[in-house]
Amino acid sequence: MKEFSFSDLNRRSGDVLDAALAEPVKLMKRGKAKIVMLPQEQYERMRDAARPNEQAAFTLDTAPEEDIENLMAGFQEIIDQADREGR
Repeated sequence: MKEFSFSDLNRRSGDVLDAALAEPVKLMKRGKAKIVMLPQEQYERMRDAARPNEQAAFTLDTAPEEDIENLMAGFQEIIDQADREGR
């Protein structure tokens, strides 16, 4: 993994960004890694690998039962509140 200082980023941003498009790049400050820049595709692969069983959205047919129960409880709370307020 290539390393660049924050000063390098200011002076040679094109070189740093070109490197980050090809592979992860560490940005160093006072000799310590502070930021890692990486290509979008690699980030997405890492993100997706970190939560392989998570689904971004559900339908009522595919939602976990606990989510449906929480949703229904929330709806009931809204209805009860409206009834108390006479709406």
